Amino acid sequence: MKKVFLGFSGLRASSELRCTGGEHLFGGGKVSFFHILQSEALGLFNLFFPSSCLLCGTVHKKSTPKSFCTRCLDKIPPLLPPFCPRCALPYPAEEGSIHLCGECIREEPAFVSVYAAGIYEDVLRRAVHRFKFQGRSELDRPLARLLADKLLQAEDFSPELIVPVPLHPSRLRERTYNQALLLARCLGQMLEIPVVPRLLMRTRPTPSQQGLRAGERRLNQKGAFSLRGSMTGRRILLVDDVLTTGATIRECARVLQHGGALEIRVSVLARARRGASFSESD
Repeated sequence: MKKVFLGFSGLRASSELRCTGGEHLFGGGKVSFFHILQSEALGLFNLFFPSSCLLCGTVHKKSTPKSFCTRCLDKIPPLLPPFCPRCALPYPAEEGSIHLCGECIREEPAFVSVYAAGIYEDVLRRAVHRFKFQGRSELDRPLARLLADKLLQAEDFSPELIVPVPLHPSRLRERTYNQALLLARCLGQMLEIPVVPRLLMRTRPTPSQQGLRAGERRLNQKGAFSLRGSMTGRRILLVDDVLTTGATIRECARVLQHGGALEIRVSVLARARRGASFSESD
């Protein structure tokens, strides 16, 4: 169990400590004097240092945990029908029937469906980039909350394990943390589902996906993942930040399926439209 310093700096504990995927930092179910003291200290801290929106910096009118303001939340572009029922690819027409996209018809993916908090545009895209590339790890919980709210609305949602898309050790050293793992741990805590961070492994470093076409991205990810252990009969929720062409998610799901997974569903913060500009995402 990790120890946490309980000064004001402790109130800003890292995401690694805040989202432990079910672990309790202080143990026990009873309210102790320490918890009361911590609550009072947090209230005093918020009085003199009110929290602000993590995206636009607007100060919240009421004491609230670090999160997004209503204005920013309203600007997140939702994923609305019609879209592919398998990979959640948004279709350009606002009206039309829900049907499989050409990619899913040509090559059936190993996953059943994709849940996305929104479209990879505007506010959500900026939030993902800050979280993924600018060291803003404190965005893990509010972003995971967007996903959790989406998943709780799903009628057929019943995973047994949460598996984050892994980073290769060399890429992990560059970024210092795996954004998919931080999201997975927060989701595990919010949904009370166990998180298995080292089940799926990236066995070789892959070149940057930036500038690659969809087919090139698939080849880039082919054979890049392996499974440590059996998944026979298990229902898996695979977690990542963005789904663009889906090359990474498809390969991860294929490996999990070959490992015996009964059902694989995918949860991502954002789903990109067809032809969206691919930066460093996916």
